[in-house]
Amino acid sequence: MLPPGQAHELPSAYALLDNLPHQPGYVVCDRGYPSQKFQSALWNDGACPVSPTRRNDPDISCPKWTYRHRHLIKNLWARLKEWRAVATRYEKTALSFLSMILIAATADYLKT
Repeated sequence: MLPPGQAHELPSAYALLDNLPHQPGYVVCDRGYPSQKFQSALWNDGACPVSPTRRNDPDISCPKWTYRHRHLIKNLWARLKEWRAVATRYEKTALSFLSMILIAATADYLKT
């Protein structure tokens, strides 16, 4: 599912989580996802959201390894966005954009 470039991904996150084959224990989120509605939906489904909280929100207790994995994912996306076509989404179709991400991920894997 690829939303338009000017739209937020949060509405498509619900559909993505509903289509998973099994319920995850933890959902690693970015700073834009800690809305009360999304977090309560995760808690109701039995998953723990792993995301940085805002200043006025209570802290969520999560194991340290979950937050460490969030950092690794963020680093991967930073390396993938070094590719200009991934960062700016030049491709017009979702399939060609996925192909560009796969090429960038393969090049990143071969570099390490």
